[in-house]
Amino acid sequence: MARALIVGCGCCGRALGERLLTDGWAVRGTSRREEELAAIEAAGIEPALADPERPGTLLELVGDVAVVVLALGSVDGDRELLAAIHGPRLEALAERLVDTPVRGVVYEASGTVDPAPLAGGATILGLAASTWRIPVELVEADRGEPGEWVEAMAAGVRAAISPAG
Repeated sequence: MARALIVGCGCCGRALGERLLTDGWAVRGTSRREEELAAIEAAGIEPALADPERPGTLLELVGDVAVVVLALGSVDGDRELLAAIHGPRLEALAERLVDTPVRGVVYEASGTVDPAPLAGGATILGLAASTWRIPVELVEADRGEPGEWVEAMAAGVRAAISPAG
């Protein structure tokens, strides 16, 4: 059974996790806040405390993970924090994923975060994909349509482990 790690497992992330569970995936979901872990667990998802601002906390969780889902397109935070999460912190994570069992990355490339950091994150992951041959799926679905968002992200997870040609 393949495992997905959903980084940013809030309401939409939990819905995605539930969808992946029905597809036969094992799912681990992260939150920066300890008080959110119970909701993740209640959805049948293995909860984990981790912060995308500290890539090491995520890397501790990928030893048995096939796909990392970065559902951070609508994460809360000030401009500097968001620029770091979608910039140098993401770059550090991508550089280290090459030495892990992770077979693909799904990146939420749209959301309420300013488009510039999201575009920068997409560029970083595009370079990682070409440099280290890590399959990357960029998903630009609208969270305002939760069902469509979940299906688009789930399709991204499937594509990340079964890249075309």
